Amino acid sequence: MSVPLSSDTLPSPSDPLAKAPPPSGEVSAVPRIVPRRRTGQWTAAVVVLALLGLAVNSVLRNDAFQWDVVADYFTTASVLRGLWLTLWLTALVMTLGFAFGTLLAVMRLSANPVLRAVSWGYVWLFRSVPILVQLLFWFNIGALYPRVLGVKTVDLFGPVTVAIIGLTLHEAAYAAEVVRGGILSVDRGQVEAAQALGLSRYRRWRRIVLPQAMRAIVPPAGNMLIGTLKGTSIVSVIAVQDLLYSVQLVYHRTYQVIPLLLVATIWYVVVTSLLSVGQYYVERHYARGTQR
Repeated sequence: MSVPLSSDTLPSPSDPLAKAPPPSGEVSAVPRIVPRRRTGQWTAAVVVLALLGLAVNSVLRNDAFQWDVVADYFTTASVLRGLWLTLWLTALVMTLGFAFGTLLAVMRLSANPVLRAVSWGYVWLFRSVPILVQLLFWFNIGALYPRVLGVKTVDLFGPVTVAIIGLTLHEAAYAAEVVRGGILSVDRGQVEAAQALGLSRYRRWRRIVLPQAMRAIVPPAGNMLIGTLKGTSIVSVIAVQDLLYSVQLVYHRTYQVIPLLLVATIWYVVVTSLLSVGQYYVERHYARGTQR
């Protein structure tokens, strides 16, 4: 027995469910997907590129920059000697600073309250005093101690020695916190698992703690290296003939201040760029096996 359907129960012709399926072999029309227009982003990009182009054009076409003078002095012997001293000073200060900073970090993490207090006090003091004040203090240390071990202090502490001492003590305070943070980033369960396996303390540190801590140490250490390279320019105030002091000697004689400062600037940019590339590969090495 069939049940009559009222007009209320019949599907409406406009109802999409009521549409008959397309005949065999015929594909129904799919609405075209229109990508979202990002007018604001493209406008901002065009404006930024236009301003950047104007700035580059102004730098290259402005005769006041004296690019020919920059090219003449870029590889002169005095500039290269200053560059070499800057690189040597940076490498030595970072090596000594991280060696001393690692010792301070271990002292800070020890169970001995005296060692913890001494480490904390050192970091507090040398992070509080500006590096320029520290350099000037060490440069004038002869006023406090005219003789050390029977030798005149002015003969024992030359400008380069003062620069090494001042920069190393300053960097050690920051390196201590970087190393301490890296060690604390290692999960305690890793050390406990190594202890359960019977590994000695030395092997636990070398095989378990340090490889994992390096993932947290390398990025800030790379930033410290670049910062130290640029920070060595401050030693020019105590007549250490680094890169900046070398170009200063030239423009004090020739009065070509802008082109000589550009020489130093370009060398700093080149070296820091190379260090940034090296930092990238070191970070990738220690990040093996982890998700980036």
